[in-house]
Amino acid sequence: MSDDDVLILDDDDRYARLRLISWWRQEKLLASKVLVVGAGALGNEVLKNLALLGVGHIFVIDMDTIDKSNLTRSVLFRAEDRGRRKVDVAAVRTRELNPDVRVTPIHGDVMLDLGLGLFRDIDVTIGCLDNREARLFVNRASWRVSKPWVDGAIQEISGVAKVFVPPTSACYECAMTEADYKLINLRYSCPLLKREDLLAGKVPTAPTISSFIAGLQTQEALKLLHGMEVQAGSAFIFNGVANTFYTTKFPFRDDCLSHETYDPVEPFPLSTNDTVATLLEKVGGTALELDRDFLVGLTCPKCGDRRAIDRPLATVAQADAFCPKCREMCATESIHRVDKSSALAARPLRDLAVPPYDIVRVQTATGRRFILLANDRSHYFPT
Repeated sequence: MSDDDVLILDDDDRYARLRLISWWRQEKLLASKVLVVGAGALGNEVLKNLALLGVGHIFVIDMDTIDKSNLTRSVLFRAEDRGRRKVDVAAVRTRELNPDVRVTPIHGDVMLDLGLGLFRDIDVTIGCLDNREARLFVNRASWRVSKPWVDGAIQEISGVAKVFVPPTSACYECAMTEADYKLINLRYSCPLLKREDLLAGKVPTAPTISSFIAGLQTQEALKLLHGMEVQAGSAFIFNGVANTFYTTKFPFRDDCLSHETYDPVEPFPLSTNDTVATLLEKVGGTALELDRDFLVGLTCPKCGDRRAIDRPLATVAQADAFCPKCREMCATESIHRVDKSSALAARPLRDLAVPPYDIVRVQTATGRRFILLANDRSHYFPT
């Protein structure tokens, strides 16, 4: 037996027991980057697990603040944290669990505020979300940059974990049914403006199922980080009432809308502070294609009053769609691209809801180019 085959246990090494696992590579975990989407009940448990495992850099995004009802299901939150932003508290408590771990909190909406460049740079995303629309966004973002993600969902004392590995496995949207699409559409009213009342829905959950499903999610992410085989395109479903557990594999849909890959991605010394015109000039483009519906204005069909909005459609509430003069529901005017001749071409990319460090689609005379706004990298990775 050579000296390399001898395992020496060091009681001062916090990872000593983990290193006893034959395939374990702690250095690989310390070099890994994981994105956690959602800092609620599931997100708390996932963050706790990642910290204990010694994952080197964790990004966590959430848009909510802590309220009293969170305290029964969230291991990282305390009574004195009420009113504070979830990501800020979660980041502090996660670092307390393991000072080796770097945690970057992002207070925002994953569908609006997270650039594709971050999805591209991390090793795996763990979804701890409470709605289908956000899951669909994470799925499409992961597919565009060919990075795996692990979804989790809980209700009462039951739950499910799903693993997706682009571009070979079935994805989240492959498994969506007509009913799923209808439920997503219910979040919007006829003119496609967000319904505030539907956004306020709460899902009943117990802390026990959060621990159970988050453990499964983290374990699958752990296997992905080690390059181990996973059951990609599958769901692991647990019924806590009957204590039954089973696995189902999703069919791969050749016509799935999520199966779009941004390749090749070209880094350019640009940021969201640059204008559309500057972007198009530097890359030889004719138009910028927007990933998010952008609401230009609202027009009243009765009195003809028009209001400029210039905001992402998803941020406009239904109440904002009524004409302030005659209270009629206004018609929406939204765009999906900005040509170089458009007046909007003089605006900075950030004004068109392009998030920092995004990968933007630019139409050229010969086809599409996928441009990484490389100057924004410091937004997530400060030097």
